[in-house]
Amino acid sequence: MRIALPSGTSCEIDKSIKNPKMGLVIAPDIFGLRPLYDEMVKKLALDWQFAVAAVEPFPGQTLGAEIEPRSAAVPKLDDEKHLRDLCEAADALGTPEVGLMGFCMGGMYCLKAARSSRFKKLVSFYGMIKIPQAWQSATQTEPLSCLRSGHADRVLAIIGGKDHYTPAADVEELKKLKVRTVVYPEAEHAFAHDAGRPTHRAEDAADAFSKTKAWLLG
Repeated sequence: MRIALPSGTSCEIDKSIKNPKMGLVIAPDIFGLRPLYDEMVKKLALDWQFAVAAVEPFPGQTLGAEIEPRSAAVPKLDDEKHLRDLCEAADALGTPEVGLMGFCMGGMYCLKAARSSRFKKLVSFYGMIKIPQAWQSATQTEPLSCLRSGHADRVLAIIGGKDHYTPAADVEELKKLKVRTVVYPEAEHAFAHDAGRPTHRAEDAADAFSKTKAWLLG
């Protein structure tokens, strides 16, 4: 079901599981909340026995389905407001422990959220390790800076070996900060979370989600 967080940001939430093992907040990709995430919230709640929520990354904006206006809107996002929304979603779940999982742009924000103590564990699926030049702004902090000042040891990074958004040199920076990193050598960007994408790799995706669950519960 959809709720509004105290900030007013839209959030899809499923708290139907009695005595959930933990809570999980999802930071979506650049295309935001949509049926893909409604189904993901429902499925993970049932399959993993979690309380789950997914947070709209562009609150109050009507950007359409094309990537260009969405990409142009990213530099205007504010890291502090985004982290506030993720933490408010964690509070809404009402569980003693909460993890955070993000995809693509949401994976980048997952890396940035490592500066907060709110989340027990964090999983970044192919999140940008360095902000793309077109997205840079005064309200966008570099993920590596957040990791250096935060809880890098709580982060699992899922990486595609052929993903141009996460080049090998950037991945080495993660490893230096003691981020647990799993690389799928033949995978491209966004290989795991959307079966409708041409880059989807079913076996790698299943393995990545299995590792994610183990990391969150570990």
